Amino acid sequence: MDELALLKRSDGPVTRSRLAQDLAALGLGDGDTVMFHTQMSAVGYVAGGPETVIGALRDVVGERGTLMVTCGWNDAPPYDFTDWPQTWQDALRAEHPAYDPVLSEADHNNGRLPEALRRWPGAVRSRHPDASFAALGAAATALMADHPWDDPHGPDSPLARLVAMGGRVLLLGAPLDALTLLHHAEALADAPGKRFVDYEQPILVDGERVWRRFHDIDSEDGAFDYSAVVPEGTEAFEIIGRDMCAAGIGRRGTVGAADSHLFEARDVVEFGVAWMEEKLGRGRGPGG
Repeated sequence: MDELALLKRSDGPVTRSRLAQDLAALGLGDGDTVMFHTQMSAVGYVAGGPETVIGALRDVVGERGTLMVTCGWNDAPPYDFTDWPQTWQDALRAEHPAYDPVLSEADHNNGRLPEALRRWPGAVRSRHPDASFAALGAAATALMADHPWDDPHGPDSPLARLVAMGGRVLLLGAPLDALTLLHHAEALADAPGKRFVDYEQPILVDGERVWRRFHDIDSEDGAFDYSAVVPEGTEAFEIIGRDMCAAGIGRRGTVGAADSHLFEARDVVEFGVAWMEEKLGRGRGPGG
């Protein structure tokens, strides 16, 4: 979308002060720890781009606050590389660079903001190659430290810590299916048919490149088969998000030109777990 088209989405350029004013009106405040997802084209013409958005968010949450984004790893080896011809596998194992929290780019599919924030002076990125997050602010180190190698969306993950800290989730023009926090709900939900993935990726251990095996819920294709409860062509997280809003959870407002939402992280997880267990059925584990 070109600049003229973006300008037509609102009544003028979206500046840092305007963003800060709109974010405060939505309910974001000083000292907040907030995980945010942004669709820049929805916001309008942002004067200064990602730097302006991050600056406005920092203005609102202040020195006591913390910003968090989901990063991933743009150039991670694919899960199925072990099905490739042996010569290809050998070449990949021999020379694929290890994940480096400082150098490895955030997944481009997550937009421009995660890459911008993880590069910000003072930002902290978690150690997990496939499910990495980044944070900037007072609680950044506590959120990111010792990200579990296995079950990286589950207990003691950065997502779990966000909930424990009373954190919030901001969708700044991003669709409801961008609610990464619902992967934490998937990890916790006691429902049948939960799907997992096992994969290998190279990491640095004491400066040495080492291939490690990881175990996680299937966050790419879905931890559950939602086809029986979600219309074809619709994302499950979108439906959960709609139902959550219909239940009166969260706040909705306009930031720049963007329809935006602000949720309490705990509400998202509790609603998500209950929705999954109700719609998909309870499992047979303890309490099931």
